[in-house]
Amino acid sequence: MRGSVFCKKTNPHGEEPTEAQASVGVSNHGHRRNSKTMTSHPDTANVVIRPPIALALAMVAGLALDWLHPLPFVPASLPRVWLGVAIFATGFALFAWAIMTIRGGGSNVETSKPTTAIVTDGPYRFTRNPIYLGMILGLIGLAVGVDTIWLLATLVVFYGVLRYGVIAREEVYLESKFGATYLAFKSRVRRWL
Repeated sequence: MRGSVFCKKTNPHGEEPTEAQASVGVSNHGHRRNSKTMTSHPDTANVVIRPPIALALAMVAGLALDWLHPLPFVPASLPRVWLGVAIFATGFALFAWAIMTIRGGGSNVETSKPTTAIVTDGPYRFTRNPIYLGMILGLIGLAVGVDTIWLLATLVVFYGVLRYGVIAREEVYLESKFGATYLAFKSRVRRWL
């Protein structure tokens, strides 16, 4: 509530509140506030950015930097395109498997929606974050395939955003929502691998 006290019987002018004022709530300072948003918290992890958006930004930034100042890193003797495609495909397969598993387990994939279940099968037997691991592998595969170290540089930033702006918040959210169930899963399965 952050210091606001809601008047239950009168508005700031000492009058009976209208039905609309009563349903919205009137603070002691005369500011109208929605009492629902003041007393409840959204049932999400409240991440700083949705991971697909962060991934897209990392890709665009890396490719733009490569366009401005190319910095290849893959030795010419390696089949960079095939190697990049193989790494990207592995990441995409893990990503897709994780999404199918979490949906099959009855939970939401999107970070903007509530988590409804702790999913522990499929790729979640090996890593608590297979979707994000798939994204990271995809970015590495793209970096190798187009041969630019800039994508690896943006990968470092992307990892930091995932680790501290998404995963850390999800872990706190899941622990508070699922308690011992999530803590048992967390103790059995590593964050990455």
